[in-house]
Amino acid sequence: MNIAIGEPDANFAHLEKLLNDAVAGSPKPDVIIFPEMWNTGYALDRIQELSDPDGERTKALLSGFARTHGVNIIGGSIAAKRGDRVLNTIFAWDREGNEIAEYSKIHLFRLMDEEKFLHSGDQLGRFELEGVPAGAMICYDIRFPELSRKLALDGARILFVPAEWPHPRLHHWRTLLMARAIENQMYVVSCNRVGTSGTTNFFGHSMVIDPWGEIVVEGDESEAILRATIDLEEVVRVRGKIPVFEDRRPHLY
Repeated sequence: MNIAIGEPDANFAHLEKLLNDAVAGSPKPDVIIFPEMWNTGYALDRIQELSDPDGERTKALLSGFARTHGVNIIGGSIAAKRGDRVLNTIFAWDREGNEIAEYSKIHLFRLMDEEKFLHSGDQLGRFELEGVPAGAMICYDIRFPELSRKLALDGARILFVPAEWPHPRLHHWRTLLMARAIENQMYVVSCNRVGTSGTTNFFGHSMVIDPWGEIVVEGDESEAILRATIDLEEVVRVRGKIPVFEDRRPHLY
């Protein structure tokens, strides 16, 4: 998804169009995910006025859409205002439109001055999606392997990662996501924005990666709807073949 920086109305309208396009395809998806900070982009100098108070506008759109179309939604992340604080927050809904998860980005990215304008979260992104243990992280979080390992140790079989990851760090993006999948033997489903904000270019390359670290599908630098079918039993098979979790020796590290 391309994001219009500082234009929530345009972004809400654009997202709704993309969502309708996604559910119109065949087969209809079980889960939809989209990028980080899709409601505002990184308009951090105006984030207090642009952010969504308590995520209410986002919740109204996405809860209703999930219920109407019978689809699970991992709602990217938004600038959500809580009192006088703004957090970079994921909300997620099940097929009935019930909110099933909320996660606010733990690691704020100093290279984009996030820490000057946003508050960090203090809870892990653990939840269940139709009985499947899952986890959520946001963009810069993937540089911290301890976080994904903790989610995997708590049972996560799939990790969702919305992002706004820019050039020139495409190699980092791809490598880190594949590493998180391989070392934790789980699926990684990532969605990165495309387009340009100011002088920053975002390269997309959203990916679904299997527990062997193989890429199931990968986008390019254009806005697109990517589709992938995954087999969660592959997590069980891979974890049984190479018993990484049983062979850990945490008392040494």
